[in-house]
Amino acid sequence: MASTSNRLSGQARAFWVTGPEQGEIRPEPLGPPGCGEVMVETDFSAISRGTEALVYRGEVPESEWDRMRAPFQQGDFPAPVKYGYACVGRVIDGDAETPGQAVFCLHPHQDRFVVPSSAVLPLPPGLPPERAVLAANMETALNALWDSRASAGDRIAVVGAGVVGALTAWLAGRMPGTEVTLIDRLPQRQALAAALGVAFALPEEAPGEQDLVVHASASEAGLNGALALAGTEARILELSWYGSQRPAVALGQAFHARRLQLISSQVGRLPVERRERWSHRRRLSKALELLIDPALDTLFSGESAFDELPDRMRELSRPGSDALCHRLRYPPATH
Repeated sequence: MASTSNRLSGQARAFWVTGPEQGEIRPEPLGPPGCGEVMVETDFSAISRGTEALVYRGEVPESEWDRMRAPFQQGDFPAPVKYGYACVGRVIDGDAETPGQAVFCLHPHQDRFVVPSSAVLPLPPGLPPERAVLAANMETALNALWDSRASAGDRIAVVGAGVVGALTAWLAGRMPGTEVTLIDRLPQRQALAAALGVAFALPEEAPGEQDLVVHASASEAGLNGALALAGTEARILELSWYGSQRPAVALGQAFHARRLQLISSQVGRLPVERRERWSHRRRLSKALELLIDPALDTLFSGESAFDELPDRMRELSRPGSDALCHRLRYPPATH
């Protein structure tokens, strides 16, 4: 494929956060792939609404600027910064075993890019590119399930029916004998829970005495509600990331008497008991395999053109938005 390098190099286009609640699509210089590299033409990307909204609003605390860096990020927090991690496209040049192969890459929103060939993962047979943009979210949910130590037969509540919460509930519901309830303040999330094969409850109707509670609503009320649902000596797994917010947590009352465990989960690190056998690449490959189920198409709440992203990002990043996964489609490149 090397003969196409000069034709395909030149300029790409990428989305940059330029300030609090401001963004624009900028031209990017694009050279030909070198040894061990590939050029990818993007077909779809997706907005990871929780994290990307915090980045877009300028709410990443300075203490986390280094830890929050995404693969192939350019610029620095708070802005200008090129951020994102859910691109699906086709290899169009470089060191690839199969030219034209559909791949996933943890890369910011950009229409073409060059990365090491080790940074792309081929899509498994049967996985449509449109759904594959959920891979990073599925990877987070899989890591959360490992961190939670969920077991067959457990009563499990997931508070917050966003994309990561819904995927965690779906995974937990596939374990033998589990009783999984997806909890959200929006009644319309009941249809989502039904499509994923789990029960649904509004916060005021949620069942208590749970063996495990996963919190994914990124809200103070949701976290305190999760604590209230846990049975004695149960575990509460905190999946939300609050950026610079400081939620008040009810660690008085019966928290100590019931010997509750409140632990965090973060996808940047594999659980200690798996690090000897699992790599980040193996985990991401498994996440892609898990996405083959068409029921997961219910996690998309909208799609728009890449060129519309500056305006769409403003809408999707508003606190309280009820959007799920918003997918971006890219026009075929003209070289």
